[in-house]
Amino acid sequence: MKNMKIKPPFFEVGPKAYFCGERAVELGREAQAASEETGVSVIYTPQLTDLALVSREVKGLYLCAQHMDPIPMGKGQGSILPEAVKAAGARCVMLNHAERPMTLENLCKAVGRAREIGLMSVVCASSCAEAAMLAELNPDILVVEPTELIGTGVTSDVELVRASTEAVKRVNPEIQVLQGAGISTPEDVYRTIFAGADATGSSSAICKAEDPAKMLREMLLAAQQAYRDRCGA
Repeated sequence: MKNMKIKPPFFEVGPKAYFCGERAVELGREAQAASEETGVSVIYTPQLTDLALVSREVKGLYLCAQHMDPIPMGKGQGSILPEAVKAAGARCVMLNHAERPMTLENLCKAVGRAREIGLMSVVCASSCAEAAMLAELNPDILVVEPTELIGTGVTSDVELVRASTEAVKRVNPEIQVLQGAGISTPEDVYRTIFAGADATGSSSAICKAEDPAKMLREMLLAAQQAYRDRCGA
């Protein structure tokens, strides 16, 4: 089956558990406005309990679930049902994040379940070697995010960005690669996209910024400019 794709460059905004409810909707609106202004698509990953709320109030984003379980409809008290995630308005699902790791068996099943119901799969890897291995699962997007750099403000070096992107593309050039971890400034965004990534993203730098909307807009503008410079446009 052909991979589902987002036009590059794109950007993931991950509120994690920094806030919920109306504040999640507010940031979603700000992300939508910045996306429309810059032409950079945004994956927005709020709390699972906020998916339906954000979906009703905000249009034009790739709304993403923070996790789901690879279960069928039926038994599963306390589990996150893939069909429920989609019904809440999600277009994609993030799997195997360092803060919500999965066994390889469950990850494989979850990617299959996402494909089965038409959700884009966003799979996280912590190293170049793991990224190449998980590319064999044929997710739509592979996030390369060294665990030790998450939330530190220290980004992956350019060599790792290039090497891991190339490693994934060698397995399947259809997989889009999002390079994350430690993205704190528009300059980080520019450097990462210019080095060859299809996308990047940020959580704490946006959510904890004095003006999150301004930070987000500047990051999207940096992504747009880096991609243009890389492609010679």
